[in-house]
Amino acid sequence: MNARTPSNLLHADPLISTARLSNAHLDALEEETIFILREVAASFERPALLFSGGKDSLVLLRCAEKAFGAGRIPYPLLMIDTGHNFHEVTDFRDLRAKELGAELIVRNVEDSMKRGTVRLAHPGESRNVHQSVTLLEAIDEFRFDALIGGARRDEEKARAKERIFSHRDSFGQWQPKAQRPELWTLFNTRLQPGEHFRVFPISNWTELDVWQYIEREAIALPSLYYAHQRKVVERKGLLVPVTDLTPARDGEEVAEKTVRFRTVGDITCTCPVDSPAATAAEIVIETLAADVSERGATRMDDKTSDASMEKRKKDGYF
Repeated sequence: MNARTPSNLLHADPLISTARLSNAHLDALEEETIFILREVAASFERPALLFSGGKDSLVLLRCAEKAFGAGRIPYPLLMIDTGHNFHEVTDFRDLRAKELGAELIVRNVEDSMKRGTVRLAHPGESRNVHQSVTLLEAIDEFRFDALIGGARRDEEKARAKERIFSHRDSFGQWQPKAQRPELWTLFNTRLQPGEHFRVFPISNWTELDVWQYIEREAIALPSLYYAHQRKVVERKGLLVPVTDLTPARDGEEVAEKTVRFRTVGDITCTCPVDSPAATAAEIVIETLAADVSERGATRMDDKTSDASMEKRKKDGYF
């Protein structure tokens, strides 16, 4: 089986197909992630785990449970909420944090707008990029010196440039040419006053690894990740969900399709994909056939230019 196997063949017998896949490599990835999570706890005074309720942060959370024990995660969970997130995801976020007995800190872009630190160009502008401002305000408020995130190198080429321990200067900015070497899992965690690190323990995972791990560990996810019926319109090669925030435009034809979300984020810039996959096993098989990265297939905010993600990261984005 190769990455271009037609999806109709893959869905013909998904249980047999997944049985042929080895997930032995997941043990090594999990071990590396647990090591990094423990390294953060040992090296920093005020770390936090960025937790959106999405699949990558839920994988991180499972690894953190294994690293420290259920109910004993030594750092709070932090979410920067645009106010335009899918309620299925934020409801699941709150439920999971409560189940773990973890401290959940939520800071809102809308509060930054009230303070005047975020100003939209027009009322319909996506708030996604403005999360950077609210995040930097939260870092200043709680004096966080390390933020653990679920970004992976396979998502987007700007993310592929980033180290596992990604240094940020006193302005919260990322400088690609000034990154520190990471040899033999030795990490330079020295900080000057006002600086912090973004730490990405699942950098070396792929989308396929994540779904294989979700299947193996039976990790519960928000329902949006699995096939469901949704009204959408086609726009710039993407399926845009029809919502109050993203209504159909004049001349666009609304269709009801069976879709799922490969990644979830702000409603105004996150799109689903055509898919009948209703289980993690089926998504594993479907991911084998994917020839576009999950952000490339689903994120409108990454379509503005080839360097859009890198520019946002330099400004303090996740």
